[in-house]
Amino acid sequence: MKFRSFSVLSGAAVLALLATSCGGGGDETASSEEPADGTMVIWADPNRTDVLIPYAEKFGDAHGVTVEVESVPNEDLQDNFVTAHQAGSPPDLVVGAHDWTGNLVRNGAVDPIQLPQETADGFEQVALDAVTFDGQLYGVPYAMENLVLFRNTDLAPDAPESIEDLVEQGRKLKDDGKVEEILSLQVGSEGDAYHIYPLYTSAGGYLFGRDGEGSLDPSDLGVGTDSSIEAFEKIAELGEKGEGVLKRSIDSQNAGPLFHEGRTAFLISGPWAIADMKEAGIPYEISPVPGFADGEEARPFIGVQAFFVASGGANKLLAQEFVTNYVADPQLAVALYQADPRPPALTSALDAVAESNPDLAKIVEAGANGDPLPAIPEMAAVWGPFGQAEAAVIAGEDVAEAVKAAGAAISEQIGG
Repeated sequence: MKFRSFSVLSGAAVLALLATSCGGGGDETASSEEPADGTMVIWADPNRTDVLIPYAEKFGDAHGVTVEVESVPNEDLQDNFVTAHQAGSPPDLVVGAHDWTGNLVRNGAVDPIQLPQETADGFEQVALDAVTFDGQLYGVPYAMENLVLFRNTDLAPDAPESIEDLVEQGRKLKDDGKVEEILSLQVGSEGDAYHIYPLYTSAGGYLFGRDGEGSLDPSDLGVGTDSSIEAFEKIAELGEKGEGVLKRSIDSQNAGPLFHEGRTAFLISGPWAIADMKEAGIPYEISPVPGFADGEEARPFIGVQAFFVASGGANKLLAQEFVTNYVADPQLAVALYQADPRPPALTSALDAVAESNPDLAKIVEAGANGDPLPAIPEMAAVWGPFGQAEAAVIAGEDVAEAVKAAGAAISEQIGG
């Protein structure tokens, strides 16, 4: 059995590798890079590569093939995969985020996955929904994540019923000199669409509407509409010239430490923040992100990690077999969780790890009514302008002007 792990640093590196592996001649280096017949190749980021190797070995032994698990930096993985597809030499499987789905499908880079209903029933439905595009399943999910509200139970024993309740509790703690900030929610100088989304939805905002078949409709852009302006007006009330709850000075670097160091009682973040809380010894509890008292339920984004089958892979039948029978194996799901502790998408694995880590069930429950992060390619146009509008209104700039400008910028990018 042969295993190989190396980093593909960029799209240019992929093209160079492909040119080398597909070229003729007697260069021994080139021939060693070219996958032999009966070889299945999996691309994953470094956190998951080592976990996958023993399961790839088991699969290879069972099917009489060589399996190569190759490590690719996460920030390069999607672009490198599309580049490899366009060059005609993709891996057979790639592990990545569900919001790649639309881009991969539009590029013709992935195949639908035929998951037996009995197997599909073993996954959390929201995770399957996240990797469904135009009515077809394109990935097999293995992990989920969403934002929740963490609170320091020494400072805030009871979960706030609304954002207004949270602000009232946090302000009293601040006035009493027990904390420095009412809430830690990362904004930064450029805004952060992911973290503000629960409050945006609670205030009545939306990103994309849906067509008659229930699919996201990029022609129905919510940013720039009256409802989005009203939503941002409520967010502005929490900003620097309002309640002083949301601040550009709180960003990805200090949002966690503010909570871990006891300088705020409330943090809106995800499961990735828990390890630092435990290390700091902060007593915490988890509850859903609260919405506005007179608004809708706050809906966080649901993010999913999944396995995709390459449409141009040399071993598509083997790849389909792997995602159908091995990704649905609770042992692999638990191993992937242990490498990166986010709630498993496989219900049996989630139940197993929740016995020793009850936080996971609370996270999943807090995201039960969340929205899968839009997997359509047009979502890429939203992040920057939406975040900039958020930062602007939190700074006290004109809300309607900032939000309409964001809508126009998004529309221009997506051709709407």
